Amino acid sequence: MGISLTDTAAERVKSYLQNRGRGIGLRLGLKTSGCSGLAYVLEFVDELSPGDEVFELQGVNIIIDAKSLVYLDGLQVDYVKEGLNEGFKFDNPNASGECGCGESFTV
Repeated sequence: MGISLTDTAAERVKSYLQNRGRGIGLRLGLKTSGCSGLAYVLEFVDELSPGDEVFELQGVNIIIDAKSLVYLDGLQVDYVKEGLNEGFKFDNPNASGECGCGESFTV
């Protein structure tokens, strides 16, 4: 399984968790959404669910459910600032296309 976080993304997740004051990590998953079919979901995790896989990357626990795992192999997560916008950016080698607005993708 190959998932990676850039230094910038790892520091941002650590900061969010510290400011939140609790949580064991960040869940990275997928949901059906948008015009291309799938969208990324990020949420804080306070306790694990059955079937969760935990990956410790640069001092951050990334939790992924079994259904999403197959679509996220090779994913790199970055945190970028572009002008006034900032947020997580996903580079997924499994994605075969994206919608025009970049909110969803297909495999």
